Amino acid sequence: MVGMTEPSDMECRRIAELLGDYLDGTVAKETRELIEWHIESCAPCVAFVNTYRGTIDAAKKLEKVAIPPELKQRLLSVLRARQASS
Repeated sequence: MVGMTEPSDMECRRIAELLGDYLDGTVAKETRELIEWHIESCAPCVAFVNTYRGTIDAAKKLEKVAIPPELKQRLLSVLRARQASS
């Protein structure tokens, strides 16, 4: 990136928007390279990426728990009501 010396807040927001796709490996090569360039020089984004990765790892370790039937029915009712009012 010629002429760029430090990441801007706008770039940080864009990194946050793309982070899931970046970690999944679904962003284009050029985008991945720009994200990596940005992260190399932005301590807040390094911290954000590390936290994001930690959250993903923690979530993968969670046990699957069945939703009680009553809760499932209540959630479905709320979702259907919202959809009907849209």
